[in-house]
Amino acid sequence: MKPANVLILPGWQSSGPQHWQSLWEQRYGYLRVEQHDWERPLRGDWVARLEEVLLTRDEPAVLVAHSLGCQLVAAWADHSQNTHRVKGALLVAPGDPERPDVRELLPGWSPVPLQALPFVSVLVASRDDPYCEFERARLFAYAWGSQFLDYGPCGHINADSGLASWPEGHVLLQDLMKD
Repeated sequence: MKPANVLILPGWQSSGPQHWQSLWEQRYGYLRVEQHDWERPLRGDWVARLEEVLLTRDEPAVLVAHSLGCQLVAAWADHSQNTHRVKGALLVAPGDPERPDVRELLPGWSPVPLQALPFVSVLVASRDDPYCEFERARLFAYAWGSQFLDYGPCGHINADSGLASWPEGHVLLQDLMKD
């Protein structure tokens, strides 16, 4: 699989330079899907941008989503006629836009689509993620038909979690790329 067909989908406010998504992008040449507004994400705009990028791929892509990026995958798959353009998805630390403390900040991201994804996926969740209760992440995995991976207490599985380039996560991605 060509590196440009691995699409990095950061969450709200994007992923900073020390985030494993950014490090993978630099190290492996994966392509970040740039959104028009990282600070005030609009679900429809983000879905349209993902669709646009997927339509330019010459082979099915693998999605690497973090936080709100996981919700983007579910929302896109719920509406797109082009889900065959995705081979699989690594969904890491899904944010929960239906939480009362987040709902006002991310209007338009509710309700969360809870239909099965039409491609293979793995959801990695932390037991102490401040943006999504562990059981809620498990519910997302079940609803989306994702393999669920309990990553223990690791915060939001981001740069603050001290993962550096997160080699264990890259192994998960490589497994998705093989299938």
